[in-house]
Amino acid sequence: SGLKCNTSLPVAMGFMLVGLPYSISLAAQWLYGWPNKPGYKKYMEALKPRIYCLTRAVLETLKYLQYGRLYFQWKSWYKNDKNREHYEKGITFGRRGNKLDLYHPPNVDRSKDVPSPLVVFIYGGAWGSGDRSIYCLLARQMAEELSATVICPDYFTYPKANVLGMVQDIADCLIWARESGEKFNFDKDNIVLIGHSAGAHLCALTTLFLIDAREELFIEVSIQRDIILAIRGVILSGVYNIMDHYEHEQKRAVEYVSTMHKAMNGVENFPYYSPTHILEKFSQDKLSRVPPFALLHGTSDIIVPVESSMKFSELLTSLSIKVSLFLLPKVDHTEIVTDLMASDRHFYHPIYSCIKQEYKRLLGTY
Repeated sequence: SGLKCNTSLPVAMGFMLVGLPYSISLAAQWLYGWPNKPGYKKYMEALKPRIYCLTRAVLETLKYLQYGRLYFQWKSWYKNDKNREHYEKGITFGRRGNKLDLYHPPNVDRSKDVPSPLVVFIYGGAWGSGDRSIYCLLARQMAEELSATVICPDYFTYPKANVLGMVQDIADCLIWARESGEKFNFDKDNIVLIGHSAGAHLCALTTLFLIDAREELFIEVSIQRDIILAIRGVILSGVYNIMDHYEHEQKRAVEYVSTMHKAMNGVENFPYYSPTHILEKFSQDKLSRVPPFALLHGTSDIIVPVESSMKFSELLTSLSIKVSLFLLPKVDHTEIVTDLMASDRHFYHPIYSCIKQEYKRLLGTY
């Protein structure tokens, strides 16, 4: 009996310290991607001790279980046809036939011929996941808090599209908005973009691509110019320098399972898809057309470090672009968006206080 006890304890400890971490990490890499190495070297790379960092990152996702109640709330709300009075569901737009949902401001009399401002919310999902239905409660609350029409579009994610395709989808959504203002009673000339995580990166990137009149958008230059003139500002919380974020992923040992470098078509394209790099290359004329930015970031964010927004704010300031920076104590990467979904969430009012202040400033009503 004593021998069994003395034997089983080291075995159990060995499993906890070696077997479990390796099992979790190998499963993650099997599902999401092995290191980009030739032949057996990819397995050698995968089995390095840094696997413990990957295990920790995987286990950190267990905290998402706390959003189980919120999950059932938005599922129920979105499926309930009685709520259709608050929004238009599944409107087709763009060259790829994507869908968007449009939420009416509940505290505005739609019978009056006074169009409301428009907010376009772009969700995140590491460039590889996401769905507009998940953000129905957020869009509903945002429409009420900002007294605005809120659009939440889907966009193709990796592997269906790379980042350029995602930018094209968001640009298509903005074209639809410019063409549909009168039909849905919103002001097509008063648009504010709001994005989270990868969605923040795509908002910034789309805006800069439009200012740069990129041919790969396949949109007439005059239309691109009109969209930029209509964008009053951009409110973001996310990634702006792809190489910096890749280095952060390396520290967490998630760079191989992450969708980011795949969606960017490889590390060599990181500068091309980094808003920071594009801004540094802009002429003074193009810089003068960049709309104001408002950056929000939680100080407890370990997925996208707070330095992402701090560095971007410093760059914008150095280029004489209007920018506001809000660092939210104890808010993490997920809470900055999930806590906008219901007024009883812990950080609902602090986050909305920042958003409303900047939103009014961008529209000139503050």
